[in-house]
Amino acid sequence: MARSYDSQRSFKGTAHKGLLRLMMKLPSLRERLQLLAPRSRTLENYCDAYGEATAMLERLENGQESAGEDLVEEYRAICSEIENDVIRYCRTQT
Repeated sequence: MARSYDSQRSFKGTAHKGLLRLMMKLPSLRERLQLLAPRSRTLENYCDAYGEATAMLERLENGQESAGEDLVEEYRAICSEIENDVIRYCRTQT
């Protein structure tokens, strides 16, 4: 069943954690993220991906997951790419 659009929905789970992490990482966009979050599925998807990627990066950096430095660098790059995508997205929304 398709989810209907809810202009007042709030992010949950990983998307919520990703949103909070993005607001900490990108303080200049904090207000913009808060305004867009309740009405943007695209931003929700970015936040969900960011929440997953940063959680995995944390586990890798803390040694909870075994991996080589290449995988750590790959996750750092993924997080950076998502941050850049979010910055571009926020700047294009009116």
